[in-house]
Amino acid sequence: MSTTRQAESTSLWRAPALLAVLVFLFVLEGTLSNAFFSGSWNSALGILNMGLLSAIMALGVNITWGYAGLFNAGVVGFLALGGLAPVLVATQPVPGAWEAGGPRVLLALAVGLGTLVVATLVAARVPRAWRFWAALLIISVGYVAYRALFDPAVIAIEANNPAKAGNIGGLGLPVLLSWPVGGLLAAGAAWGVGKVALGLRSDYLAIATLGIGEIIVAVMRNEGWLARGVLNFSGIPRPVPYELDLQGDPDFQARVAGWGMDLATASGIWVKLAYAGLFLVIVLLLILLSELALKSPWGRMMRAIRDNEVAAEAMGKDVTRRHLQVFVIGAAVIGIAGAMMVTLDGLLNPSGYNPLRYTFLVWVMVIVGGSGNNWGAVLGAVLIWFLWIKAEVWGPAVMALVTAPMPEGGLRSHLIESAPHMRFLAMGLVLLLVLRFAPRGLIPEK
Repeated sequence: MSTTRQAESTSLWRAPALLAVLVFLFVLEGTLSNAFFSGSWNSALGILNMGLLSAIMALGVNITWGYAGLFNAGVVGFLALGGLAPVLVATQPVPGAWEAGGPRVLLALAVGLGTLVVATLVAARVPRAWRFWAALLIISVGYVAYRALFDPAVIAIEANNPAKAGNIGGLGLPVLLSWPVGGLLAAGAAWGVGKVALGLRSDYLAIATLGIGEIIVAVMRNEGWLARGVLNFSGIPRPVPYELDLQGDPDFQARVAGWGMDLATASGIWVKLAYAGLFLVIVLLLILLSELALKSPWGRMMRAIRDNEVAAEAMGKDVTRRHLQVFVIGAAVIGIAGAMMVTLDGLLNPSGYNPLRYTFLVWVMVIVGGSGNNWGAVLGAVLIWFLWIKAEVWGPAVMALVTAPMPEGGLRSHLIESAPHMRFLAMGLVLLLVLRFAPRGLIPEK
C-alpha cells in the first residue's frame, strides 16, 4: 500500500513539473538568442502551434492504444484524409469542373460501393462451394462498370483549366466547418478498415493499418482531380487574418506603434497567437471529452477489454464491436488534427505525409508522455515536438563542440555535415531513456 501511495503522490507533481519545463523552454526560445535558441517569439509560437496539433494526434492514438490496446500503424493515412477536408469544404468551386465530370464521379463511386455491398450479401446467401466465385463475378462486373464511368469523368475534370485547377474544387463553406468534416472522413475510412482488420491478431492489425495508411496517401498523390495530387493545393482559406491584411490595417498599425516592434514581426506574432488560441480551445475540449469518456462506465469497460479480452467476452461484452467503436473515435480525432494542420499551412502537400513524422513520432509522443493518460499524451506531444524541431539546430552546435579538438579532415567534415540528422538519434535516445527509467511514461496512467 505504501508503495502505491508513494507512486500516486509522485505522479501528482509530474504533470505540473513537465508543464513548467515546457513553459521554460518556450520562454527561452522566445527571448534568448544564441546557438541553441532563436530569440524569436515567431519561432516559439510556430513550434507551439504544431505542438498543439501533435497533441491532438497523440490524443487520437492514445484513445485507440491507451483505452483499447489497438496498435494503429496507419496514423499518417487518417491524417491525410483529414487534410483533404479543407480543400473539399472551404475552397471555392472550380468553374466548369462539376459540369465536366462531377455527376459521373459520384455515380461511379456509388456503383463501386454498391458492388461491394451486393457481393457481400450474395456471398452470405449462396452455398459455400460457390461463395468465392459468385463474389468474384459480381466484383469483376462492378469494377468494369466503375472504371467505365470513373475514368472519362476524371479525364474531363483534369482537362478543365489544368494550369490553375484541374480538380473538382470545393464548396466554398467556412473553413472551420472542415475540421469536423476531416474527422468524419477519417472515421469513415476507419470504419471500413476496422470491419475487415479488427478481427485479426494485434500484429496483423498493425500491418493492415500500415498498408492502408500508405494506400490512402498514394491515392491522394495520384488522383489529381481530387486535390491536384503532387501539384499540391495552395491558397486554402484560414480562420485567422492574413499578415498582409493586418499590416495594411490602420488600427493595427497604431496598436503596433506602441509595442516597439516592426509591422512584419507584430503581424506574424498576432496571427500565430490567434492560431494558438483556436488550437488550445480544441485541445482542451478534446481532453475534457476524453476524460469524461475514460471515467464513464464505457471507459471502464474499454480498459477491462484491453486488460483481459477473454474475461470481458465471458461477461457478455462484444469485444470486436467495442474495438471498432474506439478505433473509429481515435481515427476521427486524428482526422480533425489533419484538417487543422492543412488550415494552419494553407497548403495540402500529399508528398509531405511521411510515416516517420506522422506515425512513428506520434507514437513516440504517446509512449513518452504515458499511454492511457490524456494529459500525459498531450504534454509528451508538445515536449517531443519541441525537441524534434530544436534537435536539428542543436545537433550542429553540439557536433561543433565535440569535433573542435579533431584535426581537419574527412571524419570531422562528415560528422559536421551529418549533424542535422541527429534528431533521429535524439528521438531514439529519448525513447530508450524513458522506457528504461519510466516505462509507463512521464505521466503514467493511474
